[in-house]
Amino acid sequence: MCVRRFEIFADYFQFYVCDETYVTDTAALWSSDSDPMLAVGPDLIAIGTVRNMLVPVEVEILTTAPKPDADAWDQIRDCGLRLASGALIVFGCTDDPDQAERIAVPAGDYAARISHGGLNTLSEDGLDGDDRYRIQLWPGAVGPITVLKPRP
Repeated sequence: MCVRRFEIFADYFQFYVCDETYVTDTAALWSSDSDPMLAVGPDLIAIGTVRNMLVPVEVEILTTAPKPDADAWDQIRDCGLRLASGALIVFGCTDDPDQAERIAVPAGDYAARISHGGLNTLSEDGLDGDDRYRIQLWPGAVGPITVLKPRP
């Protein structure tokens, strides 16, 4: 298992996890009908946040599907993406993806579990909080967004 931790600037309340050669148009992912906390393209996952600030992000690269730990998180969704280049990047929506750290992974299709925690811990002004975000990836079929635990 590979674990990487980041502090990502979630400008516009979002950040991305994707293949370094992604072609998904991030501006076209979100719509009035989409889940405000998750949008998915073939090679990119857009993750919504509750703060427009630096947020803690943990990425786990696994060999098999993780065991459920729903009690530790406010909401959990499964989805997937294709990592054709073998390089995963994580960056805020106004960051330069060319400057993002690369995480080497075997090229292929990955199932993903996106967990949001601490969503109700924000200060009154919305600037501070203990919100946290975890992305778990493992080799597997790219499936549609599936809600494992809805936000209370």
